[in-house]
Amino acid sequence: MQKPSSDILPVMKRILVTGGAGYIGSNVIVELAAAGFEPVIIDNLANATQANVKHLEELTGRHIPFYEASYQDGAALREVIAKEHIDSVIHIAAFKAVGESVQQPLKYYQNNVAGFVTLLEAILDAGIKYCVFSSSAAVYGTPPTQMVTEQTPCAPESPYGWSKYMDEVILQQTCTANADLHGVALRYFNVVGSHPSAIIGESAKSKPQNLVPIIVRAVATGQPLTVYGTDYPTPDGTCLRDYIHVVDLAKAHVAALRNLMHRPGGYDVYNIGTGKPTSVLELIRTFEQVNGMKVPHVLGARRAGDPAAAYASAEKAETDLGWHAQLTIDDAVRSAWQWQQRVQ
Repeated sequence: MQKPSSDILPVMKRILVTGGAGYIGSNVIVELAAAGFEPVIIDNLANATQANVKHLEELTGRHIPFYEASYQDGAALREVIAKEHIDSVIHIAAFKAVGESVQQPLKYYQNNVAGFVTLLEAILDAGIKYCVFSSSAAVYGTPPTQMVTEQTPCAPESPYGWSKYMDEVILQQTCTANADLHGVALRYFNVVGSHPSAIIGESAKSKPQNLVPIIVRAVATGQPLTVYGTDYPTPDGTCLRDYIHVVDLAKAHVAALRNLMHRPGGYDVYNIGTGKPTSVLELIRTFEQVNGMKVPHVLGARRAGDPAAAYASAEKAETDLGWHAQLTIDDAVRSAWQWQQRVQ
């Protein structure tokens, strides 16, 4: 597939970003604005604050239309789409805590799946042609191989993972049934870091679910984190994961959106990761070296359901989208600590 030229102005300009005030969404807003798009935010602020919208306007130097509403509210969606003359949608809003999804599966299916159906109905009603969907590597479950390609069988192991996989299937089938709808799913691996400005970062509203914010919390509070498992068949005995900087991830959304313009239609899916595995202990050591401080931690037993290693093959994204990760683990841990210093 021919790569889209970066100097071609996008046909679509007005982009609705669900969850645009949150951690990932806010970084996507910054990159959309930098690429010449006109982003519009809808967010119910369940895991974000309206102050973040002001920070986004500071970073982008422009007014960002913001609507406090849920994407599950079909009437509100249609009103925003019509008022703002939306051309395309990037859907990021979702519940994302794996453990909580096991305890409250219906909450996740209602929000992540039923809500997505409501969003797609509004998209089709408005004649919107482009939809970028925020999926997850959780759709793979415990993969049969360490390196995961888009052809690796999907076998989710939590309601969260199943909700993302169901949404992928729904989007694919909706694109098949509606030739004018162009859809793409981006399967995120482990998202880390903050914007280098330290103006936007991961919200303190929710309990940290991922390793870097857990490291940051351990350093900030002095309460040690637990390294689950040190006897895996990996170089240092701890799990290997693919950590993708949130700024690189945000740029992948822009690349995917541009790519949709050059397609005759249909649906596709891409892994968004670095293709380079990093172990838990390696990440801790990197944080210590880059930021000049010790990370309090203790060694514990394995945690059920954790594969020894899982990282992305991102070759398809580079070939089709012209995108690849550019920022490093050093960049990620440095920016994460800078963000913590600003908000503490």
